[in-house]
Amino acid sequence: MGDTHINSLDNHLRAVKEGQRRFENAFQGVARMVLENDIEKVVVNGKTTYDFSIFRKGKKHMIGMYDEINSFVSYVKDAAEGGSSKEMAYVLVGEPGNGKTFFVEFICSRYRDFLFKEQNRKYSFKFVGMDKLGGYGRISTIESQTYEDPMVLAMNLLESIDATKEFLVKRVGFSDAQIEQIYDNYRPMGACTAYMWNSIRSFAGDNIDEMLKFIEIIPVPLIESLGTVTGKYPAKDKITSSAVDLLGEESIQRLLHITDTNNPYRFDLRRGALARVAGGGIHFADEIYKNKKDLVQVYLGVIQNRTIEIDGFKWPIDTLIIATSNNSEFNRFLSEKEEAPIVDRCRISYVSHNTNFKQQKDLTAYAMGSDARTTFSREVLHQDPNLNHAASVAVVLTRLPRSEKLTPIETLKLAAGEVAGEKSIKALAEVIDTLNQNPDIVKRFGQKGLGQRNLGRSIQLLIESSETNEGKCMFAYDIFKALERVILDYVPDANDRAKYLEDLKIAKGMYRERIMTEMFNAYMDEPYAIRKDVMNYVSMIIGIDAENLGPDKMWKYKDPQTGELKALKVDERYIKSVEERLGLKTEEMRETFRTSIRKIYGQKISVDPNYDFMDNLELVKAVTDVRLKSDIAGAGSLIGALANRTNEENQKLYDRMINTMLNKLGYCKTCAQKTIEYFCTQEDEK
Repeated sequence: MGDTHINSLDNHLRAVKEGQRRFENAFQGVARMVLENDIEKVVVNGKTTYDFSIFRKGKKHMIGMYDEINSFVSYVKDAAEGGSSKEMAYVLVGEPGNGKTFFVEFICSRYRDFLFKEQNRKYSFKFVGMDKLGGYGRISTIESQTYEDPMVLAMNLLESIDATKEFLVKRVGFSDAQIEQIYDNYRPMGACTAYMWNSIRSFAGDNIDEMLKFIEIIPVPLIESLGTVTGKYPAKDKITSSAVDLLGEESIQRLLHITDTNNPYRFDLRRGALARVAGGGIHFADEIYKNKKDLVQVYLGVIQNRTIEIDGFKWPIDTLIIATSNNSEFNRFLSEKEEAPIVDRCRISYVSHNTNFKQQKDLTAYAMGSDARTTFSREVLHQDPNLNHAASVAVVLTRLPRSEKLTPIETLKLAAGEVAGEKSIKALAEVIDTLNQNPDIVKRFGQKGLGQRNLGRSIQLLIESSETNEGKCMFAYDIFKALERVILDYVPDANDRAKYLEDLKIAKGMYRERIMTEMFNAYMDEPYAIRKDVMNYVSMIIGIDAENLGPDKMWKYKDPQTGELKALKVDERYIKSVEERLGLKTEEMRETFRTSIRKIYGQKISVDPNYDFMDNLELVKAVTDVRLKSDIAGAGSLIGALANRTNEENQKLYDRMINTMLNKLGYCKTCAQKTIEYFCTQEDEK
């Protein structure tokens, strides 16, 4: 059974036969990593798509990007199953600051974690005792430069493939099916290992047991900073970049030891970025089209043939190549017609910005930073509870293209999976389809807008402003000023600037509506006052036609959230005033609206018993107005009472509201006072 010491090839072959170690290429490894985790179906913008749970785990995980992730997974899966993708690179193209690099680095770090597990580890081999052969000077151990898998050596042990197959069956006991499966991934050895294996063959006089004594199996190092298994090659400027950085070059140091000038080991491949990830790794080419022409040509050869080629010597590599590029570089590259063959070998995925403001809240939280913020004088900096929402809505609005069919607010809501009055998700799907027919990528849905970096800049501006430091609070309304500054300073195109500033106005209007609700909750002295009243309205219009409704208008029903019986008095005056606020003048309009609410109720409650209609902003606003007006003869008078605190009663009301805001709604003194002040002005009224 040959040599049995722990690092021998025999041992490795046995472990592969028994399934303790694996022999798979980079695509198969990445595909297995993704598909071994849970997969869910989700509906995004009216289309069903898949959500792979591996991308949603960990402290700082991927948010959104459903289409891009789906496209990547299907590309890797196709390549793993031997499809045409294995001769392509995967390129993410999009505006700056929309998460391309984050996506690739996330995949790389997940892949590294995956390989740390014992059963997934990658192995390679080294030659030992090379000084016995002569011609290698003082070099005694030589690692495979491209981290070839020991199975590549095993498949090339003897000079003919058939003889090697027979030998493996006899020596290790592989079944015919196993041998076939292994040889599906057949590739020749790299130039230098093949050359040395031949020298060893001559030295040992074709005695395979003697030859195997020169082999030692080693695990591939997974240290991130070495650039092995996952490596990155950022585009450099024209002078300092050269093919050497990718492929490697002749090593003067080795030439001092090696006597045979034809020995391919005189090339040091590890100088280049590719050889270090050639053993089933991921190579990340950042801003690939920024590289100069001849370097992109080198990539062309590598992508197509998966070999490193120097002076006629070849080293096959097993690498998943992912690249990124921004739209303008990509378009410049496309306009040079002679570069067509490169784009031809890339699977292009156009990455859009995140257009779901609910998911944007997580991204905004990333931009805010995880640590507690402090002022210049090292005091704790409070965060207004409305800040994240205001910032998220504002940046997402800039990413939504205008369309005749939907208003910006309808688009915003539908893209977040919310109800938008009469408009259905189909309307949004049609708008997106129409926009995505545009050959100019930047005009497609979600391709343009303020990116994550611009959002980060606006938060920096907010934190460095003197108001923020004086008041020790990041007040939500100030984010609009910061965003305006960023738009004026960092958006070069005048049309884009005009649109974004218009979007800011809409976002301010939405902030205004949110503050109305917040003030009502503060006035009612409980966080969910509005929600209760909205649900009361919904329950009343369901109960108004009930058979068991007595003359006292009391309706008994089962609460879907708790399952217990409840009694509700149907108050027709209340229903009517809510509907008047919604602008429903005639009986017909009211009936249509009620039917639509009942329909939504029927659809949503079966799926989510906690659904509370709070995303139906028109209804929420109408209920808020009605309650404010009926409770305090008009919101105007609440504003009046809060603004004019000369009498005791008004002062009491103000103090009580501030108290609720501090203790129940998460405000601090600064943002509570500023929010009430803002509520008392007539700014941003629609």
